[in-house]
Order: sequence, then structure tokens, then C-alpha cells
Amino acid sequence: MDDNKKLLIVDDDEINRDLLAFMFDQDNIDLIEAKHGAEAWDIICERKDEIMAVLLDLNMPVMNGYEFLTRMNNAGLIKEIPVFIITAEDDENTLMRCFNMGAIDNIITKPFSATLIHRRLFNNIELFMLRNILEEKVREQTKEIMRKQWQLEQMNRYIMEALSTVIEFRDLESGEHVHRIRDVTRVFLNVIAERYPEYDFKNEDIELISDAAVMHDIGKIMVPDAILNKPGPLTPDERAVMQLHTVNGCSILETITALHTTPYYKYCYEICRWHHERWDGRGYPDRLVGDEIPIWAQAVSLADVYDALVSDRVYHKALPHETAMRMIKNGDCGAFSYKMLDCLNIAADTLLEMYKTSAAPKAM
Repeated sequence: MDDNKKLLIVDDDEINRDLLAFMFDQDNIDLIEAKHGAEAWDIICERKDEIMAVLLDLNMPVMNGYEFLTRMNNAGLIKEIPVFIITAEDDENTLMRCFNMGAIDNIITKPFSATLIHRRLFNNIELFMLRNILEEKVREQTKEIMRKQWQLEQMNRYIMEALSTVIEFRDLESGEHVHRIRDVTRVFLNVIAERYPEYDFKNEDIELISDAAVMHDIGKIMVPDAILNKPGPLTPDERAVMQLHTVNGCSILETITALHTTPYYKYCYEICRWHHERWDGRGYPDRLVGDEIPIWAQAVSLADVYDALVSDRVYHKALPHETAMRMIKNGDCGAFSYKMLDCLNIAADTLLEMYKTSAAPKAM
């Protein structure tokens, strides 16, 4: 992160500005303060290259937060400088209005949580940097991509990882979840290839499917933050919204036309839609039964369940490997085919060794 970048705090309440300034003082970040949107806009116009992020109140005199966001959008700056909305309002209309103006995952409610503000701020700044690097790579490699197919495939992999990382930042993950899902899926597919030759998996198939696995939760970008990061059980209505991430993810994939002609697309689409189907037909969204579920979607489903159990999540602490294995075999986490449970048993030692060196499963 650029040491010369500054954080712009925009709030008409001096106490709030002082409190936010105190929160970031320990990080040795240079701060700029503004009492309202008009003052903040003048600062942006004069010093936008110095600003790494904006902490913005909504209700202010002279120019409120909505007007400031409108100017940022009209100037195309909302894509360059992350704006974090800090507000005491929590009604749906306010949130949706902010979402529609570009503050998709950047709404922090009062009273302030220092940990949450730090995590959101630095995760999103890192995400913006990742996107800028990706765009620069696209500009640099466009000519080469047109004449070298392998470069095109590599860029598609960058795109998939960038999109998947968005989801990890939204649910306060570090971004490592998608990499673990790729690795665990690869382990299961290698076992399937050796144990069940009827699937005729070649090495290139295994790599394509493993790469496609990182897109499994892309639909969560459309799940409201309050549901995605809820620490307790979801209500039936909230669960219904969460389950829509499978079909919403497919809708998102349909809009990424660059992927349609790649060998990834079929795997991405079917994994995204069916990684929550169950062998007994009690999954979602289509209630597929048995072998109606593609084997690659089954592999990602098992990888996702295992990783969720042995990793820290907002709703539970990491469980030991042995506990996770027992819960999966007992059917506590869904229904899997005898082939997938066979693969789990064969891969058990490999998984245990993998996660011993991972920062995620702290309980092992």
C-alpha cells in the first residue's frame, strides 16, 4: 500500500471525525478531514491522486453524502476511490440507495466498530489494487492474447480469481477460501480419476474443473451484507435469499461473455448452480437426485463442506479434522454418494497434511 496515500474523513460532527481519526492513528495513516460533502469534493478535485479511501457520513449540511456520491459517480471516481458509508440509518431504502450509487459493500453502521472498519477498509483497498493490477495486465497483454491462446486462458483465470475474491472480501474472508476450494477439489478429482476410471478424467480436465471451482459462490455478491455475515442462524426468509446465490451466480456467468467460448464455462456454470444439490434430492435449487448431479459439482460440494467445517467462519470456530470427517460421514452436513465418501476416506491423510500448514483451521 502506498505510504503517501491519505484517508479522507467526511462528517459534520467533530466528535465523530476525532473518533475515526483516533481509530486510524495507530496505523500511521495521514488523515484529511472535511465537514461536509462540498468541502470533501473540493479536496477530491485538487488531491484525488493522494486519496486512498473516503469515510463518508450521509446526513450533512451544504452537501450531503448522497450528493457527494452522485458527483463521484458522474466523474467516474467511484471506481477509483473506495467510498465507505458510515451512518446510523439501517432502513432498506437507505441501504439500497447507497448500493445503487456504488457503495455495494461499504456501508458501516454507527456506533463504530474499530475492528470492522479496519477490516473493511483494508480488504476493499486491497481489492481495488487487485482490480487495477488486473486492468493493467489486460491492457498490456491484449495484443498477445489475440494471437496466443494460452494467454487468453491465463487471463480468464485471473478474471475468475478476481471475481471470487470479491466474495471473500464481502464475507470478511481473506481470499484464501477460493484457493483452498481449488486445491481440495483437485485432490478429490485425482482420487476419482484413479478410483473410478469410468469418468475418464484427464489431467487437463482436472485442472479446468479445479479452476472453475473458484467460481462456486460468485452469486453471493447479490446477497445482502446483513445476511451474508450474520453470526447466528438464518430465518427461513433469509435462508431463501441466501439459497438464491446459486441461480444468481449463473445469471452473472451468463453476462461474462468472454467466458462462454472457453472450456471453463460449462464447469463454472454447473458447479455454480448445483454445488448445493444433495445425493438424496433434498438440495437446491433444482432438487437433483443421485447421478443427475455432475460429478464435478459433487466434488466441489464436498470440498466446500469440508473447508467450511475446518476453517474459522463468522458463525463458528474451526473444527478438528476428525470431527469434520465424522460429521460428513454421519450425514450432518448433507448427503453424499458412496463414491464421494470413498474419495473422502482415501484423501483424509492428504487433507489433514494440507490443513496443518494452512492458517485457516486453527483448531487442529
